[in-house]
Amino acid sequence: MLIQMKVTGLTIDPFTNMPIIILKDLAEKSALPIWIGLIEASAIATELEKIELSRPMTHDLIRNILHSLQVTVKKIEVNDLHDNTFYATICLECNGREFTIDSRPSDAIALALRTGAAIYVEQRVIEKSRNIDLSKEGKEEEHKIKQEKWTEILENLNIEDFGKYKM
Repeated sequence: MLIQMKVTGLTIDPFTNMPIIILKDLAEKSALPIWIGLIEASAIATELEKIELSRPMTHDLIRNILHSLQVTVKKIEVNDLHDNTFYATICLECNGREFTIDSRPSDAIALALRTGAAIYVEQRVIEKSRNIDLSKEGKEEEHKIKQEKWTEILENLNIEDFGKYKM
């Protein structure tokens, strides 16, 4: 089952210092953190803040190409989580035909933000994300503490918690 979600902000993982994009369902009952790269976080933050750059960046270029070819981004779907790696697809429409393109979630989300496309997440991905292995060394006690900390962080997220998206 697909659940429509929205980007509610970017934050930094306090354990790895990696950027995390936070998706929440429209009722704000479920949150999904997705660890992303610094460059992708910058691309997303640029769009969230509506920062105009003098030249198009990669995701802007893709949007412009799709627009010129009269291809519509219908939606993106975060559709799997395997070995702590998220997977996504970009659903396109051109001349009445639909196409699905494999994508990293960060790129799909950056494109969705630029095109106004809806963002969906498979329910099973949200369920699987609760078991993400946050520990690099697999130490059980450290892992348990990190899971408890993330549970606390995610349960208490509010839109107001996110200010400027400085990377």
